[in-house]
Amino acid sequence: MGFEASVLRRATRRLKEQRERRAAEAQRRRTKIYESIPQAAEIDRRLQSTVAQAVSAALRQGTDPAPAIAALREENLTLQARRRDLLVQHGWPPDALDDGPACPKCRDSGWVGANMCTCLRELCTQEQIQELSKLLDLGEHSFDRFSLDYYSPNPWPGENLSPRENMTFIYEVCLNYARRFGKFPFKNLFLTGAPGLGKTFLSACIARTVSEQGVSVVYDTAVNIFAQFEEQKFSRDRLDAEGARDETRRYLGCDLLILDDLGSELATPFVQSALYTLLNARLMANKRTVISSNLSMDEVRRRYTGQIASRLEGEYRVLIFFGEDIRLLRKARL
Repeated sequence: MGFEASVLRRATRRLKEQRERRAAEAQRRRTKIYESIPQAAEIDRRLQSTVAQAVSAALRQGTDPAPAIAALREENLTLQARRRDLLVQHGWPPDALDDGPACPKCRDSGWVGANMCTCLRELCTQEQIQELSKLLDLGEHSFDRFSLDYYSPNPWPGENLSPRENMTFIYEVCLNYARRFGKFPFKNLFLTGAPGLGKTFLSACIARTVSEQGVSVVYDTAVNIFAQFEEQKFSRDRLDAEGARDETRRYLGCDLLILDDLGSELATPFVQSALYTLLNARLMANKRTVISSNLSMDEVRRRYTGQIASRLEGEYRVLIFFGEDIRLLRKARL
């Protein structure tokens, strides 16, 4: 699971800043302790004698280094105990002079071998949620805040379920898709229905919940996504083209892409090609995608190529929203 480069850069910078702040604070604390407890400073000077020095001395004398190492270890343990007692006697924690890393697994580097450490992943998750919040009010968009009160319990024309019964099912699918991301039976979701029925809200809930699991998530509108594909292809400005290429790589490579408002873009031949490329590449790479659209599946078939419609119908769990416009209902209740 790879986070996008901008998220990783910001998280790595934060990790470095945290490491530098801890080092500066440790140095200030050490200076203060040494000034008030000179014996502690002397103990630390003696502790700086290393095992390597003891081994080197033993080798120069042509003797077995093991006794020297054992003696040094015993002396160090005694000195450390004396230092802890001194610190406690003067009101300091016993480990006030210890310089251990905040994360023992990676020693604050952010990596354990070639694998990202949990400490850096947590920072990446925070940065990603902050970036998503620029597009979505993630403080408001959460499954706990979703309400069925605006969905009628009465029968709906042409449907077997009431809007409330239907939304109860859709809510459970979206909730479990997000909480069991990567393990849920449905890999991809297609949310379809008229405006104002909660498609964007539930998409944002999915984005938030999956992001909190440390998974790379990209959320964007269809208009913006295909504009980046066009910029990459046709821009004469090298920097603009490179920036667009970075964006399209995000769309293709993230663990979860949430494509909002499919159908709002112009359905030019290029956009049709870009959409097919995006859908097909993500399916081939086993990447998850959630798409929301005001288009019905019949409208999808008429608007897009047969290859696109086939992939949306065959590879996506289609969730059909129906009912009254929630925005209008809320406005009427004010």
